[in-house]
Amino acid sequence: MADEYKTSSLGSVANVRSGYAFRSVDMGDIGYPIIKIKNVVPPTVDITDCDRVPKSVIENISNVDRYAIEAGDILIAMTGATVGKVGRFPLTYERFYLNQRVGKVYLTARSKADYRYLYYVLSQDIYVRQMFGTADGSAQANISGTQIERLEIPFPALPEQRAIAHILGTLDDKIELNRQMNETLEAMARALFKSWFVDFDPVRAKAEGRDTGLPRRLADLFPGSFEDSELGPVPCGWHLRKWGDLISLEYGKALTGYDREDGAYAVYGTNGRIGTHSEALCPHAGIIVGRKGAYRGVHYCDAPFFVIDTAFYLAPKVPLEMRWAYYELLRMDINSMDSGSAIPSTSRKEFCGISVVAPPVLLQQFYVELLRPMWIRQARNEIESRTLASLRDTLLPKLISGELRVKDAERFLEERGL
Repeated sequence: MADEYKTSSLGSVANVRSGYAFRSVDMGDIGYPIIKIKNVVPPTVDITDCDRVPKSVIENISNVDRYAIEAGDILIAMTGATVGKVGRFPLTYERFYLNQRVGKVYLTARSKADYRYLYYVLSQDIYVRQMFGTADGSAQANISGTQIERLEIPFPALPEQRAIAHILGTLDDKIELNRQMNETLEAMARALFKSWFVDFDPVRAKAEGRDTGLPRRLADLFPGSFEDSELGPVPCGWHLRKWGDLISLEYGKALTGYDREDGAYAVYGTNGRIGTHSEALCPHAGIIVGRKGAYRGVHYCDAPFFVIDTAFYLAPKVPLEMRWAYYELLRMDINSMDSGSAIPSTSRKEFCGISVVAPPVLLQQFYVELLRPMWIRQARNEIESRTLASLRDTLLPKLISGELRVKDAERFLEERGL
């Protein structure tokens, strides 16, 4: 380590304090959102799935503002299998509060340390492992704020810390911009799907004698009337089918080493992409459906892929646009389809027995062709973000140790247009 990068304890520049001991009986779906250990999902904090407590509970807590969380706060899991995991709280316009056993880092020496620099240091695997190794407890791992404060970390001069944080932050900002853009594009795709295939807006417009707003050859694919079905009124000529008539659910296969392999094909599990492999199990673009676990997701891959044995993949039995099928499946509650085994598992029988309104394949194809440029942009953004994340993770330890100088890193990024 470079001579000027002296080490000192985290406690010399910051304190780590746990959140408030909110009672589980007070938590529900209404009120202020609470950040718990489950919400610390590195490198961020998941604010989409939060328990809430009523306003009356918050108002009765003395000095409650000390438990409030702001954008950029560094949060650390202090109990359980995820001890030591570090996440940075995102920007939000809602007031969040911190639960017990989640630590928040408070900077106490602004003349000695940069807060963003501390985040990048603590998020390194070496410090996450140290925190987990320091944790004690027989039933489950626990670490205290005092123990975290004993971590020895490198402290270059403050301007150097800020420069390091700026370089790494530039990469993170670009990754976040790509995520937000993809989120917007996805919302547009879902909105159009809902308009065409759920609300049947073009059909209603024609039935009422209004302009559909679509090109003539596309508008002609939509009928101008409805017929009754077991699912309610559906466009005339659109077939009411069972999913089992359209597709089969194929089992994934056991696989090891996918998290360490640099293969050509993405590997999916019940909760999404988890690695790569040198061979594909599904030879075409398609859909992955979670098979095991309390949360089982539906995912789409636009190229051949591999599926491990915690998930299914869909094989079409009839001509079918898989993108249309994907958005239709997102409307289903996969997690309610339990086969009754010890581990929550998706029931193939129940899945295949569900009815679906299948529009003409030509209309499915028009939908896909119309949105294809958006999906290509999404894929490019995802590839770029993975590249940027890999670059950030490579630069981070080298910058913090002094092995790579800031000026060299800045020149490196400038040459790549970053």
